[in-house]
Amino acid sequence: MKAEFLGLINQNKGIIYRISRIYEVTEADREDLFQEILLNLWKGYASFRKESKFSTWLYRIALNTCITVVRKKSRTINTMTMQEKHNQVPDVFGDADYYEESRLLYKAIGKLDKLEKAIIILYLEEKSYEEIAEIAGITANNAGVKIGRIKAKLRQYLNH
Repeated sequence: MKAEFLGLINQNKGIIYRISRIYEVTEADREDLFQEILLNLWKGYASFRKESKFSTWLYRIALNTCITVVRKKSRTINTMTMQEKHNQVPDVFGDADYYEESRLLYKAIGKLDKLEKAIIILYLEEKSYEEIAEIAGITANNAGVKIGRIKAKLRQYLNH
């Protein structure tokens, strides 16, 4: 069971990295979130009934973990100053234009609420409306409507 789990995690670890990147700003926080997601995946793996794809189950666990962690953090006092936040540089490699576009997109996504972040992550991962609906616990039509609204919000954030 352990080897099977590790194999599935290795095949899907990019998903966990991307989700961690959306929900956390600093590298240390991303690493902590990544570990928390892995822990919750391991705890729940024995109950995974294989009625859906592993990646669908992984998204559900990962996004729920992120929402829980963010909720817990919002209850604590943040001691980081605005200057420290401003000086943080995301770990994106490549040319300056790509870096700037990525930084602006992540900043805009950061303004979304928890469910919107989850939905846009799945959309950016090129999941179908049906898969998004299954993971988020909404209907496929509702997923389509929400994606349209989220895109409009992101355009608004990026144009201001």
